[in-house]
Amino acid sequence: MTDPDPAAPTGAAHPQAPSLAERYGRARPGAQRIPAQRGEDDPFDEDDDIRPRPKLSVGARIAVALALAVGVAIAAWFTIVDTQRDPVTFTDVGFSVTSAEAVDVTFDVSMPPGTEAVCTVTALSKNYAEVGAVDVEVGPDAARTTRHTVTIATTELATTGIVDHCDLR
Repeated sequence: MTDPDPAAPTGAAHPQAPSLAERYGRARPGAQRIPAQRGEDDPFDEDDDIRPRPKLSVGARIAVALALAVGVAIAAWFTIVDTQRDPVTFTDVGFSVTSAEAVDVTFDVSMPPGTEAVCTVTALSKNYAEVGAVDVEVGPDAARTTRHTVTIATTELATTGIVDHCDLR
Protein backbone atom coordinates (compact mmCIF):
# COMPACT_ATOMS: atom_id res chain seq x y z
CA MET A 1 0.00 0.00 0.00
CA THR A 2 1.31 3.46 -0.84
CA ASP A 3 1.29 6.54 1.31
CA PRO A 4 -1.52 8.98 0.57
CA ASP A 5 -0.75 12.05 -1.49
CA PRO A 6 -0.27 14.95 0.98
CA ALA A 7 -1.77 17.37 -1.57
CA ALA A 8 -4.97 15.34 -1.92
CA PRO A 9 -7.97 16.55 0.11
CA THR A 10 -8.99 14.34 3.04
CA GLY A 11 -11.39 14.34 5.99
CA ALA A 12 -14.78 15.96 6.55
CA ALA A 13 -13.86 19.13 4.67
CA HIS A 14 -14.50 17.24 1.41
CA PRO A 15 -17.65 15.16 1.87
CA GLN A 16 -17.59 14.06 -1.80
CA ALA A 17 -14.71 11.62 -1.31
CA PRO A 18 -15.41 8.40 -3.21
CA SER A 19 -16.73 5.39 -1.36
CA LEU A 20 -14.82 2.11 -1.40
CA ALA A 21 -17.23 0.74 -4.00
CA GLU A 22 -16.58 3.69 -6.28
CA ARG A 23 -12.86 3.64 -5.60
CA TYR A 24 -12.53 -0.03 -6.65
CA GLY A 25 -15.01 0.10 -9.51
CA ARG A 26 -17.84 -1.83 -7.84
CA ALA A 27 -20.38 0.96 -7.54
CA ARG A 28 -23.61 0.36 -9.39
CA PRO A 29 -24.78 3.06 -11.78
CA GLY A 30 -27.52 5.21 -10.26
CA ALA A 31 -26.87 3.95 -6.72
CA GLN A 32 -27.52 6.64 -4.16
CA ARG A 33 -24.92 7.14 -1.48
CA ILE A 34 -26.12 7.37 2.09
CA PRO A 35 -23.90 9.64 4.22
CA ALA A 36 -22.74 8.51 7.65
CA GLN A 37 -24.53 9.70 10.77
CA ARG A 38 -21.94 12.34 11.60
CA GLY A 39 -22.28 14.03 8.23
CA GLU A 40 -19.22 12.44 6.63
CA ASP A 41 -18.72 9.47 4.34
CA ASP A 42 -18.05 6.18 6.04
CA PRO A 43 -15.66 4.16 3.83
CA PHE A 44 -16.76 0.96 5.56
CA ASP A 45 -20.48 1.52 5.05
CA GLU A 46 -22.20 -1.72 4.06
CA ASP A 47 -25.28 0.06 2.70
CA ASP A 48 -23.66 1.03 -0.60
CA ASP A 49 -25.99 -1.23 -2.64
CA ILE A 50 -23.34 -3.85 -3.27
CA ARG A 51 -24.63 -7.29 -2.45
CA PRO A 52 -22.52 -10.38 -1.83
CA ARG A 53 -22.33 -13.04 -4.49
CA PRO A 54 -25.43 -15.24 -4.44
CA LYS A 55 -25.09 -18.69 -2.91
CA LEU A 56 -25.36 -21.86 -4.94
CA SER A 57 -28.82 -23.21 -5.50
CA VAL A 58 -29.86 -26.52 -3.96
CA GLY A 59 -29.53 -28.25 -7.33
CA ALA A 60 -26.02 -26.90 -7.82
CA ARG A 61 -25.00 -28.02 -4.33
CA ILE A 62 -26.32 -31.52 -5.04
CA ALA A 63 -24.43 -31.60 -8.35
CA VAL A 64 -21.17 -30.59 -6.64
CA ALA A 65 -21.68 -33.22 -3.92
CA LEU A 66 -22.36 -35.91 -6.53
CA ALA A 67 -19.27 -34.90 -8.51
CA LEU A 68 -17.12 -35.17 -5.38
CA ALA A 69 -18.60 -38.58 -4.53
CA VAL A 70 -17.93 -39.85 -8.04
CA GLY A 71 -14.33 -38.57 -7.83
CA VAL A 72 -13.72 -40.38 -4.54
CA ALA A 73 -15.26 -43.58 -5.93
CA ILE A 74 -13.01 -43.45 -9.01
CA ALA A 75 -9.90 -42.93 -6.85
CA ALA A 76 -10.89 -45.89 -4.66
CA TRP A 77 -11.48 -48.04 -7.74
CA PHE A 78 -8.01 -47.29 -9.14
CA THR A 79 -6.44 -48.07 -5.76
CA ILE A 80 -8.19 -51.45 -5.55
CA VAL A 81 -7.30 -52.37 -9.13
CA ASP A 82 -3.64 -51.41 -8.59
CA THR A 83 -3.46 -53.48 -5.40
CA GLN A 84 -4.91 -56.53 -7.15
CA ARG A 85 -2.58 -56.12 -10.12
CA ASP A 86 0.61 -55.88 -8.02
CA PRO A 87 -0.12 -57.31 -4.57
CA VAL A 88 3.52 -57.23 -3.40
CA THR A 89 5.16 -53.90 -2.64
CA PHE A 90 8.43 -53.11 -0.91
CA THR A 91 10.10 -50.12 0.72
CA ASP A 92 13.80 -49.70 1.34
CA VAL A 93 14.30 -48.73 4.97
CA GLY A 94 18.07 -48.51 5.20
CA PHE A 95 21.46 -50.13 4.82
CA SER A 96 24.68 -50.45 6.77
CA VAL A 97 28.06 -51.23 5.24
CA THR A 98 29.57 -53.57 7.83
CA SER A 99 32.84 -54.28 5.99
CA ALA A 100 34.40 -54.39 2.54
CA GLU A 101 32.83 -57.83 2.10
CA ALA A 102 29.31 -57.32 3.51
CA VAL A 103 26.38 -54.92 3.70
CA ASP A 104 23.19 -55.21 5.78
CA VAL A 105 19.96 -54.11 4.08
CA THR A 106 16.67 -53.49 5.93
CA PHE A 107 13.38 -53.36 4.00
CA ASP A 108 9.62 -53.67 4.45
CA VAL A 109 7.44 -55.96 2.33
CA SER A 110 3.67 -55.49 2.07
CA MET A 111 1.49 -58.27 0.65
CA PRO A 112 -1.77 -60.04 1.50
CA PRO A 113 -1.49 -62.13 4.69
CA GLY A 114 -0.74 -65.80 4.08
CA THR A 115 1.07 -65.30 0.78
CA GLU A 116 4.73 -65.88 -0.04
CA ALA A 117 7.14 -63.81 -2.09
CA VAL A 118 10.77 -63.76 -3.17
CA CYS A 119 12.66 -60.47 -3.04
CA THR A 120 15.98 -59.85 -4.78
CA VAL A 121 18.22 -57.56 -2.73
CA THR A 122 21.38 -56.13 -4.32
CA ALA A 123 24.48 -54.29 -3.15
CA LEU A 124 25.95 -51.61 -5.41
CA SER A 125 29.39 -50.03 -5.65
CA LYS A 126 30.10 -46.32 -6.03
CA ASN A 127 29.89 -46.80 -9.83
CA TYR A 128 26.41 -48.40 -9.43
CA ALA A 129 27.83 -51.79 -10.39
CA GLU A 130 26.22 -54.78 -8.68
CA VAL A 131 28.76 -56.22 -6.23
CA GLY A 132 26.44 -58.67 -4.46
CA ALA A 133 22.92 -60.03 -4.54
CA VAL A 134 20.70 -62.39 -2.58
CA ASP A 135 17.16 -63.74 -2.96
CA VAL A 136 15.12 -63.54 0.24
CA GLU A 137 12.01 -65.65 0.80
CA VAL A 138 9.30 -63.68 2.59
CA GLY A 139 6.16 -65.06 4.24
CA PRO A 140 3.75 -66.49 4.81
CA ASP A 141 2.88 -64.20 7.68
CA ALA A 142 -0.31 -63.05 9.42
CA ALA A 143 0.68 -59.36 9.14
CA ARG A 144 0.30 -57.42 5.90
CA THR A 145 3.63 -55.59 6.28
CA THR A 146 6.78 -57.20 7.63
CA ARG A 147 10.31 -55.86 8.14
CA HIS A 148 13.34 -57.89 7.10
CA THR A 149 17.11 -57.43 7.42
CA VAL A 150 19.50 -59.42 5.25
CA THR A 151 23.30 -59.51 5.01
CA ILE A 152 24.71 -59.52 1.49
CA ALA A 153 28.22 -60.81 0.78
CA THR A 154 30.00 -58.44 -1.61
CA THR A 155 32.97 -58.81 -3.98
CA GLU A 156 34.21 -55.28 -3.19
CA LEU A 157 33.22 -52.34 -1.02
CA ALA A 158 29.52 -51.56 -1.45
CA THR A 159 28.16 -48.04 -1.03
CA THR A 160 24.48 -48.97 -0.90
CA GLY A 161 22.05 -51.85 -0.65
CA ILE A 162 18.58 -51.84 -2.20
CA VAL A 163 15.67 -54.14 -2.97
CA ASP A 164 15.61 -54.71 -6.72
CA HIS A 165 12.20 -56.41 -6.98
CA CYS A 166 9.74 -58.69 -5.20
CA ASP A 167 7.52 -61.29 -6.87
CA LEU A 168 4.76 -63.58 -5.59
CA ARG A 169 5.78 -67.16 -5.23
